[in-house]
Order: sequence, then C-alpha cells, then structure tokens
Amino acid sequence: MRKAFQVVGAVLALQGISGAIDHLAVQPIMGIFLNAFNRLVIPRLGFLTGYELYANLTLALFGVAVFVAATRINSS
Repeated sequence: MRKAFQVVGAVLALQGISGAIDHLAVQPIMGIFLNAFNRLVIPRLGFLTGYELYANLTLALFGVAVFVAATRINSS
C-alpha cells in the first residue's frame, strides 16, 4: 500500500509541475497524461479562473506531501 501512495504522490507532483509549465509555456511532453489536471479539471472549476498557476503549484505541493507521508509510514 505504501508503494501505491508513493506512486500517487509522485504522479500528482509531476502533474502539478507539468501543469505549471504548461500554463507558462506549452508543454508537449506527455501532454494528455501530465496536463490532465491543468486542461480538464481547472477549466471546469470557475473559482480557479485566474489562479491556474497557483492551483497547479498547490497540486504539486500536495503530491510531494503525499509522497513524503507515504515514505515515512512504517511498514509493520
């Protein structure tokens, strides 16, 4: 279970970083997978209009937090 959370945290961090890069300049590398949050979720949430960069960076920080929390869990 720990590895699954590590993978989820890493993917969320990568999506947040890639979404921030995509917001600033077009990101062609693995566009549909890494930019799914930026291109599919953010446009559907009206309160994030104008805060796309902050939303992507928040997603990246959340992904790092999940990854760190998963690595600190004791596998007993």
